[in-house]
Parts: sequence; structure tokens; C-alpha cells
Amino acid sequence: MTKEEAINIIKDKLSVNLKEAANIIDKAVAGGEITPDDNFDDWIEKRFLPNLVFIDEKGYSLMCIDALKILSKTAPTDYGSSRQRDLGQLWADMTRGYLGEYAFSLFLKNRWGITAKLGHEVGELKDYLPMDIHQIKEPQAEYRSPRLKIGIKAVKWNGIWFDISGDQFNHSDIHVLVKVGTGRDHLFAFFKKISVFKDKILKVGQEVGSLSEEEAEKLYQDLPSFTPISAYICGFVPKDAAYKNLSYTGSKGRLHYTIKSWNGPINPGDLDRIKEKESIPGEIKFEGIGKFAHDKGYLFNAGSLLWKEEDWASVRNKL
Repeated sequence: MTKEEAINIIKDKLSVNLKEAANIIDKAVAGGEITPDDNFDDWIEKRFLPNLVFIDEKGYSLMCIDALKILSKTAPTDYGSSRQRDLGQLWADMTRGYLGEYAFSLFLKNRWGITAKLGHEVGELKDYLPMDIHQIKEPQAEYRSPRLKIGIKAVKWNGIWFDISGDQFNHSDIHVLVKVGTGRDHLFAFFKKISVFKDKILKVGQEVGSLSEEEAEKLYQDLPSFTPISAYICGFVPKDAAYKNLSYTGSKGRLHYTIKSWNGPINPGDLDRIKEKESIPGEIKFEGIGKFAHDKGYLFNAGSLLWKEEDWASVRNKL
């Protein structure tokens, strides 16, 4: 399978344009999911398509409202940085995170018939941080607590790094990375779907004289339309694996060094150690992102995650 053929499969499967499909492939390559020794057939048929789910309007509505419930109790800063987010951006970001958790619940249902309850109740954050899956129900059984504490992180399609800051890594038994197909306009598309714009905002615009009927209709047509949200369960990492320090690979330029992969802990001073080890006169950067907002925790590129059938079977057996 050529790259172009893989792009067309993604385009048709996800109902995206060629540019978006090509970006998904390029990020899979940049993250190490596809290596020079691999072919696109293996990634498409064995990794991508079997771990792909779609979230419908009902699922999106549930996660959007769940995020709204705890919006006022959430700090407006990005985790690990001082950047302030307005309420709309915070809501959109929290919804995306919840969609990642919902996507994993669909994965459990599709693969093993397991129904999962997510930990979205309003309560103390410390009670919910380690476990995004709070209860599970196997076929012909009652709900129970899972035997594994599962943490789930959602990133956009262009995400190539799984970044777990501080001591979060030790709070869960496994950490799952989900790529969610939400752009910057997913809330707007949802609002259009439930007629917030047509029946409210654009109607008010006409009433106050700032919009003609034709202008309102054009604005409405130009707004993004809601479609099922695609999500790719990229893989997971276990807490109890034997990780090594400075588990990186990269490439040296004339001045700078670009880290391409990482598989384990990251600590203060690590980049200085790499700079000295590799004899770099310039900067140490990470592929696609430059730098992270923190230098303590665990870091993995998407290509280092576990994802094969036997890997997921080990999770199922312990769940």
C-alpha cells in the first residue's frame, strides 16, 4: 500500500479532506507509529482501523454536558503552565478530554462487550484522578469496580507525544492515549446541530438590526456541521514496566538536536545531559512541539505505546 492509498482510506473512513488525511499519516510517521521498515498496510489494517471508534451526537451531548457540570470547579490554567483559558476554551478542552474517555468506553464495548461507567460525578478531584473508568459490567454480570486503575488522555489528531506530568504516572496502573478528531470548531458544530444559532443567536441578530435574513442564512450555512467524532485508541503504557532514564532517540542538526522518541521518565536536567552527551552547541528540541511545559514526569512518543492484540489481551485479563 502506498502512502497515497493510505491517505485515501483515511479520507473515506473519517470523512475528512485529503489534507487532513495526509496530516494524520504524517503525524503517525513523526510519532514513530510508522517507521521506515514498516508499510502502511500494517499500520492501517492492524493498528489504526481495529482501534477506531465513532462518537455519535448522543455521546457528544453526554460528554459536553458532563464537562459543563464541573466547569466552575476547574482551574482556568493549562495543566503545567500559566496560560489562562477563557470559559469557552476551557469547556471545549474539557469536552475533548471527556470524549477521549468515552471513546475508550466504546472500545471496551466493541471489543469485549464490556459496558463502562465514567467518573464524571461532581466531587473531590482526588477521588477521581487515578481512575477514568469507575465501574465496568461484563456480559451477564453486575457492575463492579475494575481491577485496574485506568488513566486516559485525549489529544488531537496531530498529537505525537504522550505527556504525563508530575506524579500522575504512579496514580494509575495503565495510561491510555486517545487521538480525538475534534478541531477548534467542535462546540460550534454541536451548537449548530441543536439550533442554538438558527433559533437564538442569528434570530437576535436580525431582531436588533445587525443582520438581514440573507446574511443570517449565509452565516448559518458557513458554520461547521456536526458529524460523528472519530477517535483512535492509539495505545497504552503500564505503570509497572522497567523504564530507563534518558530513553530517547533523535537526530543532530548543524546546531540543534531533535528528540524523535522517548519511552520513560523525564527529569529536571535531562535535556542538559543530552546536550552534553551529544555535544550539541544549540538547543535540544522535541519533534513537532519544541518543548513541554514541565520537565518532570513520564514521556512517550506514540510509536512506543503498546497496542497489539496480545497487549490489549493482557489488559482484558487484569480488568
